[in-house]
Amino acid sequence: MDNELHIIGGGLAGSEAAWQAANRGIKVVIHEMRPNVETFAHKTGNLAEMVCSNSFRSDDSEQNAVGLLHWEMRQAGGLIMEMGDKHRLPAGGALAVDRDAFAEAVTARLTSHDNVSVSYEEITTLPDDGHWIIATGPLTSSNLATAIRAETGEDALAFFDAIAPIVYAESINMDTAWRQSRYDKGDTEEERTAYLNCPMTKDQYEAFIDALLAADKAEFKEGETAGYFDGCLPIEVMAERGRETLRFGPMKPVGLTNPHDPETKAYAVVQLRRDNKLGTLYNIVGFQTKMKYGAQTDVFRTIPGLENASFARLGGIHRNTFLNSPRFLDDEMRLKSRPNIRFAGQITGVEGYVESAAMGLLAGRMAVAELKGEILAAVPDTTATGALITHITGGADAKTFQPMNVNFGLFPPVDAKGGRRGRKDRYKAYTDRAKIDWQAWLQSNDSDQHAAE
Repeated sequence: MDNELHIIGGGLAGSEAAWQAANRGIKVVIHEMRPNVETFAHKTGNLAEMVCSNSFRSDDSEQNAVGLLHWEMRQAGGLIMEMGDKHRLPAGGALAVDRDAFAEAVTARLTSHDNVSVSYEEITTLPDDGHWIIATGPLTSSNLATAIRAETGEDALAFFDAIAPIVYAESINMDTAWRQSRYDKGDTEEERTAYLNCPMTKDQYEAFIDALLAADKAEFKEGETAGYFDGCLPIEVMAERGRETLRFGPMKPVGLTNPHDPETKAYAVVQLRRDNKLGTLYNIVGFQTKMKYGAQTDVFRTIPGLENASFARLGGIHRNTFLNSPRFLDDEMRLKSRPNIRFAGQITGVEGYVESAAMGLLAGRMAVAELKGEILAAVPDTTATGALITHITGGADAKTFQPMNVNFGLFPPVDAKGGRRGRKDRYKAYTDRAKIDWQAWLQSNDSDQHAAE
């Protein structure tokens, strides 16, 4: 049996997976196509090169989900967090790093490890045997992307995706919004109330269209060309085709009755659909957008019921390569049709440097357990890492799956002991619970490993 672990892609996820495996006695080969095969974004051949920004976002592990993810990775001996801390720059409550020094340090640490070797080559096909992790990120080479498409049967893997915003359910004003599926469709009460509806008068709709058309829009990067799917056109593009287009599209008011004012027919209705099993997140239906982030919050908060909306994710348009993980991956991130291959990082449908690295950390540990004939206990979904893998391997709806940052909306709700909690207390409850469960998971698996050895 091949006892080596092969990792395609030396980005943050691939580097973290390699580190976790190598430190547990596994020989690792990182297959990195750079610098022999260039991308439009990367500038060096270093491992873990950060191409978009130099920030790992908030480092607050008590009030922020990504800060909690930082904490979990540090507890697990993560290389990405260790090097991030070593090369951090002043950035208030965020963790920003010296990008070049960070990548050079990760590269040096991995290439000097006795259990790690790097092969600078492009892998263009899916391996038939051996143990592999594909961690090629959003800039997966066209050859490998073609091979993945051929295996999964997807019509397209790399494209400009238009993403709609996601709102925290708790921030929606239910004195204005109401629950109802269009025409009360559904066999159960849950199905008949699957949508939240926000009504608009004619004046509100006209003001919304004016704000939408005037808002600042994001431009594509040099060398990029847009190819939208007709089914997910940005709302600005639809509005530019005519002021009534949205009212006869995603904002049509038919089949709905407002219980707050049943005698008044809404001129337009914005619908939100539950985005996760917990019902803590809602997607604004049909509201894919290329507005800049600041403009999005300003425009979307003009919608009645969303005046105080808090966003788990804002919309956007960018080139992306990712799998429909809930459909194609099992609960250990293995490709169902080829279980010798795991996926990790942004290609699994997580967004962000830290989230990508966290999935690499987990994939590396899962691969180690498999190579050693051990069983790795499932990560508690009460932790940041567990919430992410639960989301991408079954917590999200495969039909509407889109990349997601870590956020508390992915976590099982905390008990409101003593009455309704304020946001600060609730977030602290999430992180307190997560830290206890994460430490227990790490200790359990470390004990199992030592017992096996």
